[in-house]
Amino acid sequence: MLCVLLCLRPVSKHLTNITTSALFSTKPTTTSILLRQCKSLLQAKLIHQQILVQGLTHTITDLIAAYVACNAPSQALALLQRLVPCPSIVFWWNVLIRSAVRSGLLYDVLCLHGRMQMLGWRPDHYTYPFVLKACAELHMFSRGSSVHAALYANGFDSNVFVCNAVVAMYGRCGALNDARKMFDELLERGIGDVVSWNSIVSAYVQSGDSKNALSMFDRMMGDFSVRPDAFSLVNVLPACASAGAPMWGKQIHSYAIRRGLFEDVFVGNAVVDMYAKCEMMDEANKVFERMEEKDVVSWNAMVTGYSQIGRLDDAIGFFEKMREEKIELNVVTWSAVIAGYAQRGHGYGALDVFRQMQACGSEPNAVTLISLLSGCASAGALIHGKETHCYAIKWILNLDRNDPGNDIMVINGLIDMYTKCKSPKVARMMFDSVAPKKRNVVTWTVMIGGYAQHGEANEALELFYQMLRQDFPLKPNAFTISCALMACARLGALRFGKQIHAFVLRNQYDFVKLFVANCLVDMYSKSGDIDAARVVFDYMQQRNAVSWTSLMTGYGMHGRGEEALQVFDEMRSVGLVPDGVTFVVVLYACSHSGMVDEGMRYFNSMSTDFGVVPGAEHYACMVDILGRAGRLDAALALIKGMPMQPTPITWVALLSACRTHGNVELGEYVTHQLSETETENDSSYTLLSNIYANARRWKDVARIRLLMKHTGIKKKPGCSWVQGKKGNATFFVGDRTHPQSQEIYETLADLIKRIKEIGYVPETSYALHDVDDEEKGDLLFEHSEKLALAYAILTTPPGAPIRITKNLRVCGDCHSAITYISKIVEHEIILRDSSRFHHFKNGSCSCRGYW
Repeated sequence: MLCVLLCLRPVSKHLTNITTSALFSTKPTTTSILLRQCKSLLQAKLIHQQILVQGLTHTITDLIAAYVACNAPSQALALLQRLVPCPSIVFWWNVLIRSAVRSGLLYDVLCLHGRMQMLGWRPDHYTYPFVLKACAELHMFSRGSSVHAALYANGFDSNVFVCNAVVAMYGRCGALNDARKMFDELLERGIGDVVSWNSIVSAYVQSGDSKNALSMFDRMMGDFSVRPDAFSLVNVLPACASAGAPMWGKQIHSYAIRRGLFEDVFVGNAVVDMYAKCEMMDEANKVFERMEEKDVVSWNAMVTGYSQIGRLDDAIGFFEKMREEKIELNVVTWSAVIAGYAQRGHGYGALDVFRQMQACGSEPNAVTLISLLSGCASAGALIHGKETHCYAIKWILNLDRNDPGNDIMVINGLIDMYTKCKSPKVARMMFDSVAPKKRNVVTWTVMIGGYAQHGEANEALELFYQMLRQDFPLKPNAFTISCALMACARLGALRFGKQIHAFVLRNQYDFVKLFVANCLVDMYSKSGDIDAARVVFDYMQQRNAVSWTSLMTGYGMHGRGEEALQVFDEMRSVGLVPDGVTFVVVLYACSHSGMVDEGMRYFNSMSTDFGVVPGAEHYACMVDILGRAGRLDAALALIKGMPMQPTPITWVALLSACRTHGNVELGEYVTHQLSETETENDSSYTLLSNIYANARRWKDVARIRLLMKHTGIKKKPGCSWVQGKKGNATFFVGDRTHPQSQEIYETLADLIKRIKEIGYVPETSYALHDVDDEEKGDLLFEHSEKLALAYAILTTPPGAPIRITKNLRVCGDCHSAITYISKIVEHEIILRDSSRFHHFKNGSCSCRGYW
């Protein structure tokens, strides 16, 4: 005993308000009082030591309580595990489990639950809700189901407190059918309460099923045995926003006022947020102004709402007012403003706000970085995007953890940023760095969309099919489908486009969302089947300006100008007002159909009849219309009379007309004008070189080619591809790399021989080389579109259409040759070049010379 006293004496200063005599008292009540007065873990351990010395086992529960109060769960657990199971002491297991839940130590909750059962303790009606909550937060459906079975076996299936936790667990795990079944059982037994209703509504809201959430809330309102509380309203208002049902939101707002629930700041915030997400910011502002109590969430709802609908000035106004009123700006506030700048395309503004955020000491989260990456993408700020990537690696990303959560969101943002900043290889490395199991639909969509939008259409389609065939099936969403259709449109891949269309119909994507339907119209138009595009358009339940414009563009590309103008008239008849984009499409259609007078009429009536002031792009279209018709002087006069500086596109349109009509002098003048704008490119030099070659001015041809070489400008090589049974076959000029190359050339030689017999004469002016006519004929023989056609004739069943796509405008000699070939083969030949579609059939072309 003396030894113990000597050991304790040096640390007695730590025992505040506890006398030495009291410490060594043998009375249980005194020891219990001492334990309740413990202020530190050290005190608790000292008293524990004395209890062991004196053998005071009857104070064990007080000691457990002291350890819990001192936040020492491991010491408390060590004591609990030594006790004989007793119903009255289960309370302390529940305390430890609840503490672990509140601390976010969810796996510890499951370990504690398993441990207590292994030691023979029987969980009670307080234990199960905490364990079920842990299963819910961890999305452990199987474990949650096991707990449900255990509580049922132990007779807790009639305890509403426990059963409500089961409903919430199933809802959080996405098992809506199980959640609904449990809820219905509660109602059948007559034990359901307001928490039961709130749990099932919350389950539907969390799963994104707003329709059923609102339906259940409506049923709740009709159940007179329960009355919605503040939590009920906070729960259902987000569903009104997600479903785009502001009228529901207004009714709930009215109910909150009538029942006196609106004074609750959480309800007020939910109402403001609902109006904001329904883009009804005037109503949101009125509610905000009438709230007697506001917190940072109230202000954030306003800033975020204005930011999301593009009213950046209003968002910044609220942001600055928060600063003036010294309201603490949290990460949500900063993220909303950064997102507002990014959505408006003000990437550098987003970066500036991020710097301010860091200067204020506010730590960004995943949402902040995603908004910042979007800003970098909109500004093409690759360096800043890389800096953000480095920051994310240092502070946010941790791909080794079991639940990546926000990591995937950030990686998706990085993939999107790299693709939009024209670094698809880095984006693909980011994509490949994510394990297939951890990729979500957004991961696939941003990569597929990046490829589709930036010229890698083949890779986009390959990735799309890989997504469908992978070992971990993942259903594409409407945005994924749109990106895949965009890739099909770029390639003119009609067969793949039809397969995707069939997939959409089979999987019932909300009966084809509007933007998916628009992509289908665009895909069919650009893949050579304008009639199919019209069928899709006619079956659309809803249309917007993009729908009409896509169909008009399609008719224009196919040289069916009259039908394009009919669509324009139909568009006006349904009340849609034409804008500048609409008139670009109208003029484009007139240009490719030789409708000069109609084009002039629409151009002259734009401002007078429709209030649309012609822009540089409209003048470029008019120059193209006049140039194609050979009215070069009128086109030049129009350029000189433009109220703005002519754009390079305008001059190139005139230069192209000079090439078509062989006007060397005007071509030189136009090239000089282009050089003064410092926008020389391969197309302008190539066109001038072709003009000289057509005029047999070979020295000038050599001079232009030497100039191109010295300035580093390279002519884009001609390339044609044709759809085959196993994908696309691609050909370049003189290409002999295809496995069937010998058969292709033999077939082409036979076709040329046969069409020469019926009148075809090679147009050697398109050979563009200073060689004799026979050698020019051989050069024309090797053009990529002819090779693609020969391959298609070899591999396509008789009578089936042949679809060829070329990256440049079709060669005049190839156009003539294919027109003759269409007389002697049983195929319709549909060729899409960089300008338009050509439908060759029975010796004629749909372009009628306008291409």
